[in-house]
Amino acid sequence: MSGATPPPPPPGNPYEQPSQQLSPADEKLWATLIHIGGIFFSFVPALIGYLVLKDKGPFVREHTATALNFQITMAIAYVVSYVLWLILIGWLITIAIGIVVIVFSIIAAVKANQGQPYTYPLSIKFVS
Repeated sequence: MSGATPPPPPPGNPYEQPSQQLSPADEKLWATLIHIGGIFFSFVPALIGYLVLKDKGPFVREHTATALNFQITMAIAYVVSYVLWLILIGWLITIAIGIVVIVFSIIAAVKANQGQPYTYPLSIKFVS
């Protein structure tokens, strides 16, 4: 059977998408948006960004992991401050946490937009 054609190779996994790397400009854009999104939606943008973009480039992975760690830490701090509302000091702590989130998220967004790494202070490292 010298004239027979070989069978075609088996198809790949139809659900597996090739992971394409983002351009440096796109990595900076997504990192910036994730930091700003944390001001308005807590840890949700960082979690979604980490899950979707972690394999798209090292810069965006580092920034999404850093933002996720910070936002989870601040969510825990908010829960503690809400409990402390019972002894009337919690409202001061809640206001302070809100200011910290806004200030550090803006600083992180500016650093991401400039293409520089940033590590939030006051952050517990949950993901890396």
